[in-house]
Amino acid sequence: MTAYWAAHAWLPGGLASDVRISVDSGVIVAVAAGSPASADDVRLPGVVLPGFANAHSHAFHRALRGRTHDGHGSFWTWREAMYALAGRLTPDTYYQLARATYAEMALTGVTAVGEFHYLHHGPGGVPYADPNAMGAALRAAARDAGLRLTLLDTCYLAGGIGRPLDGVQLRFGDGDADGWAERFALLRDDATTRVGAAVHSVRAVPAEAIGAVAAAASGRPLHVHLSEQPAENSAALAAYGRTPAELLDAHGALGPHTTAVHATHLTPGDIALLGASRTTACLCPTTERDLADGIGPARALLDAGAPLSLGTDQHAVIDLFEEARALETHERLRTLERGHFSPADLLAAATAHASLGWPDAGRLAPGAHADLVAVRLDSPRTAGVEPAQALFAATSADVDTVIAGGRPIVTGGHHLLGDVGPLLSAAIAPLWD
Repeated sequence: MTAYWAAHAWLPGGLASDVRISVDSGVIVAVAAGSPASADDVRLPGVVLPGFANAHSHAFHRALRGRTHDGHGSFWTWREAMYALAGRLTPDTYYQLARATYAEMALTGVTAVGEFHYLHHGPGGVPYADPNAMGAALRAAARDAGLRLTLLDTCYLAGGIGRPLDGVQLRFGDGDADGWAERFALLRDDATTRVGAAVHSVRAVPAEAIGAVAAAASGRPLHVHLSEQPAENSAALAAYGRTPAELLDAHGALGPHTTAVHATHLTPGDIALLGASRTTACLCPTTERDLADGIGPARALLDAGAPLSLGTDQHAVIDLFEEARALETHERLRTLERGHFSPADLLAAATAHASLGWPDAGRLAPGAHADLVAVRLDSPRTAGVEPAQALFAATSADVDTVIAGGRPIVTGGHHLLGDVGPLLSAAIAPLWD
């Protein structure tokens, strides 16, 4: 057993002082506030938070950072650069890139990641000998970086409503919903991996296939890109006479196991549907800013009953502090008022492990995964802040220690794999040579 001690820690009831957290076999077994430190305790600096859940990741997009800002454009022009990158990856290069990307996530306090995985096959859509070789690369990458992974195996069947897959998109497809379900059925959970499913979007999965994906995912996490762009809404209304949210609801794809990613351009009726079904909404504010997608109705969704989670999506930035703050600051821009989300609200969104199939994580309490993130309170960014408001001041650079499942994966700001910058450079450079 190991006992950790912190001057400040965020417990389920709020911020507490002089907290001892006892850990055995990767699980928190006791938490005591108001306890003086003992000689054998491992002292953690600053304020200790539960591990963060990065609920939406496309790991290979990390190689696009800083390479798509040389002109005008939109989400749709950015997508062409993404497709070019997707055409170059192999299982080996995907492993190298994902391992370095997940290590970067660990440095920021992330202990679990939801990987929205659609890059399944080889060039031309030809399956590898192992039809899940690319997913296996992601499993190995997360394990080696010290993170728990939710592999959200994605059904991607069309290049748009009524359009076949073309070019690099062929690598994403399985022919039809039955082909996807057959490959999906080969996947199994393991000690550090949960298997979930995803409907890429109503653009990429025909209406008649949505129900099949939802049925195959029964009891598991089911994620879907929802209304990221107005063009998606217009296409769905033209083809089906329904918004994307209405279409998902009609085919049984909304509910407590479902996470709607982005949920940016929703009607009031869409918001009510997500709230009534208790569908989680995963906002990715830094990506939604980077791609000029828009500002999602976070406060309205939460008020309607939809839990919130956060993701870094295409990894223009990997910093859950920034994603969490943006829930509040975007509402300030929209309303010209402050104070829409409390620090506790933001922390709940940043630690929403249940949406990834890890309901026993995301809190510092007995029985939970021993995921601890120590955030320094003496940096140039955090010096002088109230510990309870650290989420509004800290950045990923202030993370000192990360313990995932009882295992230290970041100590003194350094990842167990070594210097992550060179790992990223070594993985990314060959993809552009």
